[in-house]
Amino acid sequence: MLVLIIAADSATGAALRAVLARWGRHEVVPITVAASRWKSERQAKKAVRRAAPACVLDLRFTHLLASGDPVQELDCARAHWLAKACERAGAEYLLLSSACVFSGSLPHPYREQETPDAAEPPGSLLAAVEAQVFAACSRAAVLRTGPVIASAGPGLLDDVLRALLAGETRVLDDRDSFCPVPSADLGRVIAGMLDQMAAGAEPRGVFHYASPDRTTLYGFAEAVIAAASQFVAVADGAIAREPAEAGEGGRNWALDCRDLRDTFAIKQVPWRGVIGDAVRAYLVNHQGD
Repeated sequence: MLVLIIAADSATGAALRAVLARWGRHEVVPITVAASRWKSERQAKKAVRRAAPACVLDLRFTHLLASGDPVQELDCARAHWLAKACERAGAEYLLLSSACVFSGSLPHPYREQETPDAAEPPGSLLAAVEAQVFAACSRAAVLRTGPVIASAGPGLLDDVLRALLAGETRVLDDRDSFCPVPSADLGRVIAGMLDQMAAGAEPRGVFHYASPDRTTLYGFAEAVIAAASQFVAVADGAIAREPAEAGEGGRNWALDCRDLRDTFAIKQVPWRGVIGDAVRAYLVNHQGD
């Protein structure tokens, strides 16, 4: 199957391309983050028409979230343009979205059927994008995920280790919970979905994938620093808990992933089992910084 990957140079894009290269079952046409900053619908439509893919995979939004860049209205419009182009071309459109479409107010892991209720950007914008995509493309699917862990590029791991290597103390929240996902694991999941789509499966609607184990920013940083201490000196007080207001409860962005399991037979993998390898790769990449 020919797959047009938008934001192919993102952490998830790089991991997915590595998986697809090993498996050798799909042809990939990559478009970088920079090249996907189209100014008009005509440009997006031309990119899809030129590639003539069976599936367009849009990874832009998780890259924006990891980078800390605000999601702009034009970013949302580009997803709508791609969805319309896929509808005209008879192609599948798979959009990688985020758990942040939810407010975090519910205590249980969010099911795919629950209505996105984020009141502020970027979650509210992403929820609107999802709705626009489904309205524009009858062959669309959305995969929501947690924060992506990657040994290269911006994101959770870079935030913690950059401060550690600089000798800075990071003050981190220990109330709000979420389920991160390593980029390599997310690449495996998307590749598995593509395999079954190529075999004739026609997934529609919303799916969730993230690690099964919840954490907080502070808990994640603890695990990262424990792994890093095997390779570099870690000063006391490298991280600290952010003070909490009395009676202030945490929010929850855990995802229930049973629909992905039931539809694609894809199981969740804990993030803690691979954090050591990710930390080691990060430190190798940043030797001499």
